[in-house]
Amino acid sequence: MINLNIDGIDISVEEGTLLVDACKQVGINIPTLCHDDSLKPFGGCRICVVEVEGFRNLVASCSTKVQEGMIVRTSTETVMKARKMVLDLMLSNHPVEDCLTCSKTGSCQLQNLAFEYDVKPTFKGAKKDYEVEARNPVLIRDQSKCILCGKCVRVCKEVQVTSAIDFVGRGFDSKIAAGFDLPLSDENCRLCGQCISVCPTGAIMNKQLVGVRPWEVKKVRTTCPFCGTGCNFDLNVHKGKVIGVTPAKDAVVNGTSLCVKGRSHIDLINSPNRLTSPLKKVDGEFVEISWDEAITTIADKLTEIKGKYGSDSIAGLSSARTTNEDNYTFQKFMRVAIGTNNVDHCART
Repeated sequence: MINLNIDGIDISVEEGTLLVDACKQVGINIPTLCHDDSLKPFGGCRICVVEVEGFRNLVASCSTKVQEGMIVRTSTETVMKARKMVLDLMLSNHPVEDCLTCSKTGSCQLQNLAFEYDVKPTFKGAKKDYEVEARNPVLIRDQSKCILCGKCVRVCKEVQVTSAIDFVGRGFDSKIAAGFDLPLSDENCRLCGQCISVCPTGAIMNKQLVGVRPWEVKKVRTTCPFCGTGCNFDLNVHKGKVIGVTPAKDAVVNGTSLCVKGRSHIDLINSPNRLTSPLKKVDGEFVEISWDEAITTIADKLTEIKGKYGSDSIAGLSSARTTNEDNYTFQKFMRVAIGTNNVDHCART
């Protein structure tokens, strides 16, 4: 255990703990933009700087490990001035006029910190001006809003192990790009959307959620039905309709990780191709019938087959496109009502 003092509070933490996490343990929240618990320390944005007695310069708490006897100060005048300067520089090269219409408004970490520290852009000069990339079926990229925190690059490399994007260019011309500066597509990207989850600004947006304010969305926690892993995520419901999915950081199984199916395949819920009433083939053509007639017909046929050939002559196949509750009910029906274990699921692992 390492002993240190943070803002007058003595604390003991495990060796190797980052200063930002040590501060969190005593209830002190250090602002970060490039830090994520699931990623390796980066120290890129410098918004998390703190003052450590005996150190010549301010240190980035998200990439500095605790040392025995450290005396840390997190809110001195020097620290606050440095954080405001970092925010000012970021905002001065940010299209702040877009904040009025940006779909990230209300959940943008840069905007929230600017409000918290009461910072407005004061520097004048050139600003990034990139074309919005919207051809991707999953996400929209606006490099003009990118603050080069590197979280998308690192999650793609460290978590997804794809390395589809990286830093290119130098200085003012630095940006995040795919190989040969090509647009992200299924040719160079898995379209998993991991970068969407970690982006602190509106530089990378889920296409499904664009145009809807965060506070207009109701989040409903559920379990993904597409495979047997058991990932949790939040369904985003707007005006009674599921419009998209966001990962749940506190999900035990998956955290913020989701596959492309779990994150993007909600189109089936409101698909115009879904059957809304039972169909029966009459003289070679499908015609609509009532639910009572459909259920009665199925029950009579199953009873006839079971009586003639036995329970194991019947098998049931369920679907990942139904709810978990429906799948549970279906397998219970097959095992109890029909009396067979001949039941399977397309997402069986």
